Amino acid sequence: MINAAKQQLRIKELELNSLLEITQAINNNLPEDSLYKIYNFTLRANLNISKLALYILNQDNTWQSKVCFGTEVNFTQIPIEPAGLNTREVSILEKIDLPQEFKEFDIVIPVYHKDKVLAYVFVTEMRKDGQEHSIDTTFVQTLTNIMVVAIENKKLARRQLAQEALNKELEIAQQVQTMLFPKKMPNNESLQVKAYYFPHHSIGGDYYDFIEIDKDKFLLGIADVSGKGVPAALLMSNFQASLRILARRTTNLEEIVRELNYVIYQNSGGGSFITFFCGLYERDTQRFSFINAGHNPPFFCDETGQIQLLEKGTTVLGVFHPLPFLDKVVIEKVQSFLLMTYTDGVVETRNEEDEEFGHDRLMQFFEENKETSPEELHTKLVNLIDGFRSGNQYADDVTLFSCRVRKK
Repeated sequence: MINAAKQQLRIKELELNSLLEITQAINNNLPEDSLYKIYNFTLRANLNISKLALYILNQDNTWQSKVCFGTEVNFTQIPIEPAGLNTREVSILEKIDLPQEFKEFDIVIPVYHKDKVLAYVFVTEMRKDGQEHSIDTTFVQTLTNIMVVAIENKKLARRQLAQEALNKELEIAQQVQTMLFPKKMPNNESLQVKAYYFPHHSIGGDYYDFIEIDKDKFLLGIADVSGKGVPAALLMSNFQASLRILARRTTNLEEIVRELNYVIYQNSGGGSFITFFCGLYERDTQRFSFINAGHNPPFFCDETGQIQLLEKGTTVLGVFHPLPFLDKVVIEKVQSFLLMTYTDGVVETRNEEDEEFGHDRLMQFFEENKETSPEELHTKLVNLIDGFRSGNQYADDVTLFSCRVRKK
């Protein structure tokens, strides 16, 4: 009797020391692998356990063994599907339908935290001289709970840090993107330029610009970069900087487009591309020149009321170097006009029947509203699209960029 009491006291001391050791390791912020090693050593050396496998719930909702000792099979290589474990009480393995390999164990011990099972401990009792030495399942649960919750907290902390880093990147990218757009655009009797921009996510891939060359000459452009997020914003910022530098150096649209294509090709290695439309208006010569590099064709209405789709130019920028073809189009003798450009988020917007807004609806809208100002044009079109989608989310970034020139 005395020997049995001493043995029980010794086990309790070992358990207490084990709890202190694992707690100290957690307080010292040891990595997960070190915690698992301490757990392994503690249960292998100090308790009546001959075989053990600790299973932890993964993010993909499968169970994977992180600790294994004394077994004939390496259970760290044997995952368990969610349906394979559903017991919430200490249970005898014979009563649970698991693969044949688990016949090595006597019992399974579930480990909870706030009514959620975080781990299962499979154990076999130590047998000496024909006697079974019972396992303190409460202690196993307690020790496992302390360790698993600590590891879960570490994972949560890492996710929070990663999210904070991502938020910071997005904040910087948003600032960069905001700097891309022109701060002020003309709005007077002879020249009105307006833009509407609605990003699908916090960081969009659309860009528009207005560059005044001199009092009688300006360049405007709209672009859409493949991809989203920070990489797209950085590529577009490089594109914008290059465009503005080139526009100050030359008004030759072919040269500008060739150089932009080279810049994008060099920066992305052909892995990303940009659709781009650029137009140059010279009031003194009454000429409007343009190149469309794979972008949605803008609508152009001159003083006669005739509508043209500005489609010709070249392919998307950044995929081929040199460009396989390049055509500049010049519209002569134009004193007044309305130009409406847009990105594909406009025509790809879908309604509840999964029907696209489409190019035909946009053409009809432009024909009916070609006499309005750019600001009114955008307001009416946004209202029309919102009514069409009936609460559905936009499929992509939505950008409208329009310009009306009147004779002075």
